[in-house]
Amino acid sequence: QVQLQESGPGLVKPSQTLSLTCTVSGGSITTSSHYWSWIRQPPGKGLEWMGTITASGSMTYYNPSLASRTSISRDTSKNQFTLQLSSVTPEDTAVYYCAGGSVYARSSSDEYDYWGQGTQVTVSS
Repeated sequence: QVQLQESGPGLVKPSQTLSLTCTVSGGSITTSSHYWSWIRQPPGKGLEWMGTITASGSMTYYNPSLASRTSISRDTSKNQFTLQLSSVTPEDTAVYYCAGGSVYARSSSDEYDYWGQGTQVTVSS
């Protein structure tokens, strides 16, 4: 059974870079035809897909509204993939989720095969 667990700081200062890690257990992030994604949910708003990295690591896809500030990478030795979001503002305060499966660029948790429990990140000075 594949499980995902997000980790990272819960508080980030404005203008800094937010860094989160998703650790995958029970399966490999190199599994063919799988995509590994980050999605967030600001308070009182819906889910927002942020970006995706392919199983091969050769391709990344980003939400155009966040592309200039977002970077997703992976570490196959640790079976992890990471999110970096630069120049954060209080508007980036949200619960951040990692997800995986055969789809990407979706904003509904039901469409992903694997879904983390989420981690709260607050941007505040």
